[in-house]
Amino acid sequence: MNHEDRELVALFAGLDTPAVSDAMDKLGLDGQCLGIMPLTNYQGVVVGAAFTVRYVTASTPPGTVGDFIDDVAAGDVVVIDNGGRTDCTVWGDIMTQYAGVRKIAGTVIDGVCRDVAKALGDGYPLFTKGRFMRTGKDRVQVDAVNVPVSIGTARVCARDIIVADANGVVAVPRDRAREVAAAARQIETVEADIRAQITQGKTLREARDALGYHTLQRRAS
Repeated sequence: MNHEDRELVALFAGLDTPAVSDAMDKLGLDGQCLGIMPLTNYQGVVVGAAFTVRYVTASTPPGTVGDFIDDVAAGDVVVIDNGGRTDCTVWGDIMTQYAGVRKIAGTVIDGVCRDVAKALGDGYPLFTKGRFMRTGKDRVQVDAVNVPVSIGTARVCARDIIVADANGVVAVPRDRAREVAAAARQIETVEADIRAQITQGKTLREARDALGYHTLQRRAS
């Protein structure tokens, strides 16, 4: 990652996907990746710049499926658009091992993965539409990298900021990352104050009313 990547990623330290999603709603942005789920209930949050990959149906003779990973930087999140296909995989144990060696932050797939025991054993974060054992070799091939892709109805461009955790995946447009992070922190501060007031004996209604909870995520007119 370059200096700006590191700066933008650092803005999201301590934030989770619900906070970022609420901020996106408040700002009128779409980025929640529908149907993309974590492989397990990860305790931490993955944040990184997107290295996007678009797959298409294989040609004759078929093209390559995974060599792009040599170009992914440490700390990046690999974001793969396989058109939501669940009949063949685009990620397996060799990719998981190599990604770990290269210190890639995680992988998001609009499609499926396999060899999940390796990913779970290594603690490598995967976010997908599911799992299936059949290879994508000779079925799909890489069409382009670092182009706009669609991930669970969300548009993701190269170097957008990806935030992913046990709740799912949010893609933050790079040019709005600072604004989104600031809005998320503001929302988180109010929610922390609400929890504090509840601890002090206030009712939920009282705490929410006092701190404007019901308009926290509302888009400004």
